[in-house]
Amino acid sequence: GGASIFAKTLYKIKEQNPNTSVELLISDLYKKRGALKIIVDSKPDILAHNIETVKRLQKEVRRGATYERSLNTLKEAKNLDSSIKTKSAMMLGLGERKEEVIALFKDLLNIDCKFLSIGQYLAPSKEHISIKEYVSPKIFDEYRDIALNMGFEFIKSSPYTRSSYMAHEYMQD
Repeated sequence: GGASIFAKTLYKIKEQNPNTSVELLISDLYKKRGALKIIVDSKPDILAHNIETVKRLQKEVRRGATYERSLNTLKEAKNLDSSIKTKSAMMLGLGERKEEVIALFKDLLNIDCKFLSIGQYLAPSKEHISIKEYVSPKIFDEYRDIALNMGFEFIKSSPYTRSSYMAHEYMQD
């Protein structure tokens, strides 16, 4: 699953500059036994794994990945080291409903994932799922406020937000 490469990269960065904050954005590691522990033991400042979309749309949007496996990746990281900060990201504009977005927020909070990025989905090619809606900035602000009121520590939410957009802001007090 590439775990040792993530860990080696983080160690090299910290060796060169111990004060550099590092966010690792990982896959679900294909259920490789022990792989997540290698990454968690490398002590990233933030461990990120993207859930991408609401549960109902997972099969259509994420071929080869599942909602449950994504949640379990983040949950297992916390089980391995309860002090690790976990982060996820989701896209809007795929046909999700408000109640589904809020359910996703609850699912992330239930596994103690307190950082979230929310951005507009843009189809990378004609072969990818098409955009169902361009979501207004007002809705992104609304979701940010809802998520913060639910207990998230930090949210980046705008049409232009991407998974690691302005990642340094997540570490500011």
